[in-house]
Amino acid sequence: MSRHVAIVTDSTAYLPPQAMERHGITAVPLTVVLGDRALEEGTEISARSLALALQKRRSVTTSRPSPEVFAAAYRAAAEAGAKGIVSLHLSAEFSGTYDAAVLAARDAPVPVRVVDTGMVAMALGFCALAAAETAESDGSLDEAVAAAEKRAAGTYAYFYVDTLDYLRRGGRIGAAQAIFGSALAVKPLLQLDGGRIELLEKVRTASKAIARLEEIVADRAGTGQVDIAVHHLAAPERAAALADRLRERVPGLAEMHVSEVGAVIGAHTGPGLLGAVVSPR
Repeated sequence: MSRHVAIVTDSTAYLPPQAMERHGITAVPLTVVLGDRALEEGTEISARSLALALQKRRSVTTSRPSPEVFAAAYRAAAEAGAKGIVSLHLSAEFSGTYDAAVLAARDAPVPVRVVDTGMVAMALGFCALAAAETAESDGSLDEAVAAAEKRAAGTYAYFYVDTLDYLRRGGRIGAAQAIFGSALAVKPLLQLDGGRIELLEKVRTASKAIARLEEIVADRAGTGQVDIAVHHLAAPERAAALADRLRERVPGLAEMHVSEVGAVIGAHTGPGLLGAVVSPR
């Protein structure tokens, strides 16, 4: 279906495939480098394959899409009838994806507004959905951007990891924070803040950390209408249990998404990740 404003994001949004199809959202894939093989997230490497590789301590790195890949996505949107494009991406603190999109936008056949949402996973996905819904209601390019930015400003993401080693290796968290997290068996809770990963609280055990994660998310959700996403890597039972408890505790819950993160985020968090995104409507 042709839309006058097209929405492009990247594969780290981890949007449900049905939602992407329904709203006509395009996701440009990031790349996971496993040994000497470069694999596209979502099509050439699964989260499970990634988790297995990490458990075997194989070398895993990630890389941004090239500007040429973005240029092709923008051309395709224009050829499908778009008069403008909103391109929404994970935090520029994590990846050069935003910069690649900006380079491609300069020569796009229609106006492209590239937005660093400061988010990742469904915190980014909810921004893309907000922009798409605005476009579907005949909103302008500027209005779709504003809807995404408003959603980003009100969205919070919290997560627990079994170890900070993967975040340290990838440079996504400082060495001092990683050493602290490993000391005395402390299990830190983290949050996205200003597009960066920051320590939020220190908890002594995994079970207490997950219980505290639930409490923080329920308090943040309050009583207004909110969407929530629960993410995991190789921890489906943990994720399902957390989602069930949040369904009981959040009176204004509109939609609940439960999914495994893809290989790119998984490469930096490691197996055992449990995260939650709270996004008021």
